Amino acid sequence: MRVALALGSGGARGYAHIGVINELRDRGHEIVGIAGSSMGALVGGLEAAGKLDEYATWASSLTQGAVLRLLDPTLTSAGVLRAEKILDAVREILGEVPIEDLAIPYTAVTTDLIAGKSVWLQRGPVDDAIRASIAIPGLIKPYVLDGRLLADGGILDPLPMAPIAAVNADVTIAVSLGGGDPTRPEAAPEPSPTADLLNRMWRSTTALLDTTTARSLLDTPTARSVLDRFTNDGIDPDDDDDDTSVPRLGSFEIMNRTIDIAQAALMRHTMAAHPPDLLIEVPRSTCRSLEFHRADEVIEIGQELAAAALDALADGSDS
Repeated sequence: MRVALALGSGGARGYAHIGVINELRDRGHEIVGIAGSSMGALVGGLEAAGKLDEYATWASSLTQGAVLRLLDPTLTSAGVLRAEKILDAVREILGEVPIEDLAIPYTAVTTDLIAGKSVWLQRGPVDDAIRASIAIPGLIKPYVLDGRLLADGGILDPLPMAPIAAVNADVTIAVSLGGGDPTRPEAAPEPSPTADLLNRMWRSTTALLDTTTARSLLDTPTARSVLDRFTNDGIDPDDDDDDTSVPRLGSFEIMNRTIDIAQAALMRHTMAAHPPDLLIEVPRSTCRSLEFHRADEVIEIGQELAAAALDALADGSDS
């Protein structure tokens, strides 16, 4: 079966895309087109280049400490995370390859922040396309490419179906990383793993700095408050709201949920305009956006979900 894939945005949940692709391969299906936003663009680009297995092996080796170092926190740029170290690792795996030379037709979707429109990257270096598409608003600084200021593809097109609409395929498969109702909050967060993650970033960054001046710069109340605002620890302690039925969210959680809700609405419009033959939904509860040390677990979840969805598709075709 010839398959066209739309791979959605969703941070570390994007490891599930690897599991979906593994299941398609195991069943002997041929991938003939890929479009991706954000993490979907990263996984899709690596698959189109024939390098996904190498990337999956590398990702599976990551510890939480290694992830913190790769995210490379900063207080001086247009994002809390530089993420260039991650891209350096991806570039080392990819090599220098232009999109037009890939074995599988590939589109990375990104957003032009100045023009306010979605941009399809179908030519030029694959690593540039990936870097532009993964620039999560407020977290990873935007990327300048060909005179445009580009950011995360999920801002306007979290599940890019349109780029694969014309692909000559037997089946179109969309993989959404936003399964579940984003307007219905999960249980109130425990002491947040995200808070722990960013606090570990703080400690890791301080440990990596070489000069006393740099250390003292980061160890100021202002700098510390920037990190605190992205964790549940940053909730205002003077808040006198005693209603325990309402989850208390830190700034990072609020930003994350805002993006989830907006993307869910955008995906509904996308699905209405370009309905896929098969939709695979990865629950938002699978992992948090920055838990990139959980590759094996999330890849397995993606493969299990793909197997169930493909079995259901086959059963429907036979009936």
